[in-house]
Amino acid sequence: MTKRLRSKGNRNHHSKTTVQPPKRHRRTAKFTTMSTTEEAISTITANTLQAKEFPPLRYAVDGYIAEGLTLLAGKPKIGKSWMALDFAMAVATGGLALGSVECRRGPVLYCALEDNHRRLQRRMSQLYGNVEHWPPELHFATQVRRLGNGLIDDLREWIERHRPKLVIIDTFAGVRPQGRREGYEADYSALAPLQELAGDLCVSILVIHHLRKMPSDDPFDMISGSTGVTGSVDNPFVLHRGKQGVTLYGRGREIEEMEQAVEFVGGMWKVLGDAAEVRRSEERNAILEVLEEVDEPMGPKEIANALGKSENNIKQLLFKMHKDGEIKKRGRGRYCAADET
Repeated sequence: MTKRLRSKGNRNHHSKTTVQPPKRHRRTAKFTTMSTTEEAISTITANTLQAKEFPPLRYAVDGYIAEGLTLLAGKPKIGKSWMALDFAMAVATGGLALGSVECRRGPVLYCALEDNHRRLQRRMSQLYGNVEHWPPELHFATQVRRLGNGLIDDLREWIERHRPKLVIIDTFAGVRPQGRREGYEADYSALAPLQELAGDLCVSILVIHHLRKMPSDDPFDMISGSTGVTGSVDNPFVLHRGKQGVTLYGRGREIEEMEQAVEFVGGMWKVLGDAAEVRRSEERNAILEVLEEVDEPMGPKEIANALGKSENNIKQLLFKMHKDGEIKKRGRGRYCAADET
């Protein structure tokens, strides 16, 4: 018997095969139902915020050290500790800091971690030896525990008991957590507990810190460590000595950005005024002195050479001084003192 074999390949030879696209499963977001009291993110509406009333921000040192965490950085031996001691004494007595800045009187805790009692007494005697009684509201500590090892608890207890207006930690290196952690996260997390403590207890905390050796156009970039240091504080200050003198730079969340010319005499710091204005006045006085010493009018190049300054800067300053009546013009581009005939 002959069997007829039918090829499967020939079956449906002329039919078209329809390829079905893969089924796409629609993904739906799954939300966890949570009661209002269990929300992980706490919010406040804009209209509720509008109706809230806050007490005015208070300063320990008016315009400089507000409630919160303030950082004062400078190179070694520039006089950071002298400035800190001036702040401490002025707040403890309700006197003037930096020669003219009003302070809010109250107890002060000064953690002088690089000093001992003998050195502190010597400094106090140098500055306030003529004062019959040093203020009992100024407290010194030369040893404290470190951050991450009990300092925050110790400070909280002391602050709640004495209600100080100002707490000074001199220096940050003396309380910095021990270990080799570096970078933004380490720097930020080291100072963040102090910033939180200052906010919780409405107290001004000042931390003294160092500058790195590498120069920078922005003085705040010279603060030792990463940007986590400045990022974790409310108001950073830099005390920096330049070619034209010492300048106190300040910026932050609670203060106006400033560049103040300051002077250090006999252990005391004094604010001279806005740095740009003070430096300009100094340069004008220098030009007047040069013109008064000669018998003939001088040109910008001669004056610049005598002062070791840029000729372009001197030209601009001479133009302004002539406009203000401080000097007289004699001939083309030559000047003399205003009182010369």
